[in-house]
Amino acid sequence: MLNLIRNEVTKLLFKKKLILIIGLLMIFITLLSYGQQYTYEKNIDRFNNFSDTGNYDWKSLANQQLEDLEKRLDSPYIPEDGIASIEIEIKQLRYFIDNDINPITPSAAKFSVDFVEQSISLLIPLIIVILAADLVSGEFSTGTIKVLLTRAVPRWKILLSKLIALLLMTTLVVLIMGLLAILISYLFFGQWGFDEPVATGFRLIDGQLNADAVILVSRFEYTLLIYSLTWYVAIVIAALTLLISIIVDNTVSAIGVLMAALIGGQFLQFFLSDWPIVKFFFVSNLDLTRYLTGSYQPIPGMSLNFSVITLGLWGILALVIGFQIFNRKDVLV
Repeated sequence: MLNLIRNEVTKLLFKKKLILIIGLLMIFITLLSYGQQYTYEKNIDRFNNFSDTGNYDWKSLANQQLEDLEKRLDSPYIPEDGIASIEIEIKQLRYFIDNDINPITPSAAKFSVDFVEQSISLLIPLIIVILAADLVSGEFSTGTIKVLLTRAVPRWKILLSKLIALLLMTTLVVLIMGLLAILISYLFFGQWGFDEPVATGFRLIDGQLNADAVILVSRFEYTLLIYSLTWYVAIVIAALTLLISIIVDNTVSAIGVLMAALIGGQFLQFFLSDWPIVKFFFVSNLDLTRYLTGSYQPIPGMSLNFSVITLGLWGILALVIGFQIFNRKDVLV
């Protein structure tokens, strides 16, 4: 079994996909780090232009942002969902100011969390698709699956070795993503920020932000929690990708099916959020980190426990169906 796993890991590395993924991550992280630093410096300059003293501190800038958000509420062009989101953002910002929690000054730890929060529902799944779409379909399209099956090894062991190798590589990708986000952003911001306090545990009750269950943790603990949720999402996407790779014999078709599911799911969540069945679709549950920040939920009735269980069921179902299909699939044609 160990030899099979080692062989599958070697094949994943030999295809140089990891280099492509690292390259893409470095480009995105560098651009976003630069953009965040540029926006931060512009905000400081803008604040200093309106300030009588010209002295900057994060509370003053946070209060300026608070005033800007309150002015935006007066706009007649903002939809109801947008108004609810702004009101929640205002309440959170007030909580930070009242409890002396700096939400303004960028740091490497803060950026690494922001990056995965923005990437968890689309970029990270696409990266996993790139990594695993041809794990089985590539074997069928090239005919190498016949060589594997001529060995005196049960089919389930072959697929299990591929699954374990995929889980190991997925874990490595999430780890590399976190390290790159921290190291590259530090070059721009010049501070780590792992000792900063973070407020988490905000809840939405009847559309209102509730801070009764809010607790303070260190930025380091919060980062570990966020990346644990990200890893969980990546593992579920890996299981679904493996299933599609088994069903579809062509790698391009496998990538197309998965990208259509991801993008189509985003459209369903946006346009049909009132349809009860939408909340059971795996794409609607990918953004697990939003439950920790109390951000606006587009589909009522969803919670962190609901999304974790739903994703888990999708992953388990994908593996069960995948093993059944692989064991019975005809490879002689």
